[in-house]
Amino acid sequence: MADVAIIVPTLRRPESLERALRSLFAQTGVGDRISEIVVVDNDPSGSAGIGVEALRGLAPWPLVYVHAPRPGVATARNAGLGATRAPLIAFLDDDEAASPGWLAALIEAQESTGADVVFGPITGRAPDAEPWLKPYLERFFGREGPGRSGLIDEPYGCGNSLMVRSVALPGPAPFDARADHAGGEDDALFAGLAARGGRFGWAADAAVEEFAPAHRATLKYALARAFAYGQGPSQTAAAARDWPAVLRWMVVGAGQALVWGVGAALLTLIRSPKRADLYDRTARGVGKLFWMKGLEPHFYGVREVARLDAAQA
Repeated sequence: MADVAIIVPTLRRPESLERALRSLFAQTGVGDRISEIVVVDNDPSGSAGIGVEALRGLAPWPLVYVHAPRPGVATARNAGLGATRAPLIAFLDDDEAASPGWLAALIEAQESTGADVVFGPITGRAPDAEPWLKPYLERFFGREGPGRSGLIDEPYGCGNSLMVRSVALPGPAPFDARADHAGGEDDALFAGLAARGGRFGWAADAAVEEFAPAHRATLKYALARAFAYGQGPSQTAAAARDWPAVLRWMVVGAGQALVWGVGAALLTLIRSPKRADLYDRTARGVGKLFWMKGLEPHFYGVREVARLDAAQA
């Protein structure tokens, strides 16, 4: 019955990783369903190994450490998959903490809906954010969905998810390593799954908290991510060579950038805290216009390692 592996990619977040792992050790209602917890250390120096070893004695299930020295989010996820044969794969990010019934709720929703991928809600936490930005950032790093579990039309992100491996994760490396630095590896994966007739589900009780580290709890970071999210629909259409859809998304983006940009300017004049939400919408609109290769912001991979090195220097 041990048919679920939990994969946790990590990059130089020792305290956050410990919080994530302790939340997994406290899972209830799953019996003997967990085959292993796989920690994928994406730091070239293998910095997470010591912390994982220190926690090994607390783990109720096998705790597997994998070193993936080439930094990149897709590479890390693929390395985790290579370390397990489990037919069901759950993903938890290293800046997240799962509620005790998290995995049980994901499994129940998957079994009741027959979905190929199931997602759960995320409550964003930004303790280091400026007071006026905090409500926006906590919504930004959070995820809301239907009040009840069931099938849904559109996918969410990979964090806090459960996937049927044979359908949702085909081949030895289903995540596209070309997304290692900018992200979006899950968007491409789910677009391919949808094209194959895959189904998505929602587990309303699979609650997770996501804690934004100080360097990400900023308006600059959030707007760069919003721009990248805006690029997603245009880039997906371009990858499929669906040029009418690309044009349609660019027209939508132009309208969003114009309307929300004007609103953002007006709220900025009166210094309304709500201006952050309109900055976000404007950035997403601009992203739909400037979706071309080479314009993607880089959040992962070697640039993230370089940023961490600079912060420690």
